[in-house]
Amino acid sequence: MLAWCIYISFGGAIIAALLPNSKPAVARWFALSVALLGLLHAVGGFIAGEGQGTQIFIDKLWVPSMGIHYMLVADGISRVLVLLTGIASVAGILFSWNIEVRTNQFFAFYLALIGGVYGVFLSGDLFLLFVFYEIAIVPKYFLISIWGSTRREYAAMKLALYSFVGSAMVLIGLLAAYATSGSHTTTLAGLAHAGLPVTFQMWCFPLVFVGFGILAGMWPFHTWAPTGHVAAPTAASMLLAGVVMKLGAYGCLRVAIGLFPQGLDPWGVTFLGLGSWRDVFAVLAVIGIIYGALVALAQTDFKFVIGYSSVSHMGFVLLGLVTLNQIGLDGAVLQMFSHGVIAGLLFAIVGRIVYDRTHTRQLGELEHMHLARRMPFAAWAFVLAGVASMGLPGFSGFIAELQVLVGAWRANPLWTIGAGVGIIVGVAYTWRALQKAFFSDIIPGAHVLEAEKAHPFVPITWPEVAGVALLGISTLAVGIYPRILLDQIEPAVKALLGGVQ
Repeated sequence: MLAWCIYISFGGAIIAALLPNSKPAVARWFALSVALLGLLHAVGGFIAGEGQGTQIFIDKLWVPSMGIHYMLVADGISRVLVLLTGIASVAGILFSWNIEVRTNQFFAFYLALIGGVYGVFLSGDLFLLFVFYEIAIVPKYFLISIWGSTRREYAAMKLALYSFVGSAMVLIGLLAAYATSGSHTTTLAGLAHAGLPVTFQMWCFPLVFVGFGILAGMWPFHTWAPTGHVAAPTAASMLLAGVVMKLGAYGCLRVAIGLFPQGLDPWGVTFLGLGSWRDVFAVLAVIGIIYGALVALAQTDFKFVIGYSSVSHMGFVLLGLVTLNQIGLDGAVLQMFSHGVIAGLLFAIVGRIVYDRTHTRQLGELEHMHLARRMPFAAWAFVLAGVASMGLPGFSGFIAELQVLVGAWRANPLWTIGAGVGIIVGVAYTWRALQKAFFSDIIPGAHVLEAEKAHPFVPITWPEVAGVALLGISTLAVGIYPRILLDQIEPAVKALLGGVQ
């Protein structure tokens, strides 16, 4: 059932490209139908996979001379991320209902990107995963460069270059692993049991981890992320933060840690207090958490606040991955889902609901507009998304970050202290943005009130309400009952740790 998510998305992309450009409404409804169909299959596959462990949907020899398979596989981690992709894809289309320029092409690229993301999460073969990973890069460039704003061509090229540099690093590692294994197979399971030499894993692990980590927004290779988020149209921002950054984190987990576990072993020497690649990447993750939060606190552009917030929150994912314990890795995967829906909601409110009506993202200008009074729906939607982002109990971010922090404490208490500083700063930048954009204490003059009455904002539309409801309910549901995802995540993480330890 999950395999159909890929085929439906790619098939929908081809048909969308052939739809008449003169009928944008047809393209919108068609794209929404395709995304909903993909979400239904994602939900169905998620439910059917309960207690099933790893499932192989298809395994066909693709390139016999190299032992490359067309192999689609899902375990609990994959099913959770496929579910996230389905939710994010539907929400993104709802918040793209205002696209009027080359609408059919926009949704064709959009659905092609979604198909590539589904493919990465379901690939059981290393080179098939890499193919889908590369497929997802191309639509990103066009979505930003054609439909974006704020130095869109620069942002699109920067994103593409960073992505391809990371991909080149990954490809070198994959080719080296294939040649070194001597097993004539490229399946993830086959390579994981190939007995790669420890010395090989020691240099290949950081190469592949950094290659994937670039797309995950790892500091100091994160600079593409805020620029890309700000320039991208709303749906593309939601996908970049919601699912594309998760491709990098997934690659770090499934490929770097899964295939080269001994690359995390101690070096035998200590340099600046660092004794292994695990220590190095944990420190980079903590720096990313704190740095992203501090820079977000200093921003005057509303969308840049959310962009740097994403860098900070992705630091929790990377930190959870290198804890190498059950609770830390559980938290990392749960944080992938949580950040996906929360960041998507934040970008939708800022980029679609607020910006399209006010035509500004500057907090200094927004605080004179009294949006809580003029757009109460947007204000309270941001309150919900903001407290979820801060990790308030009852939302998915709380249990995800709590697990990461507990896992980090068990690995090294200093990591937890650093991450805790980032959380405190996160509260500060969220409340600052909320107060300036929606609940300013500046008292409007009589002429301002008259101008507001003469020029009211466009009413909130039904797609916007539906999109907010979908993402808001998702983070609330997981926050109230996290077992709905953890029952699938925990067995998959346990199985993965069995190969690492």
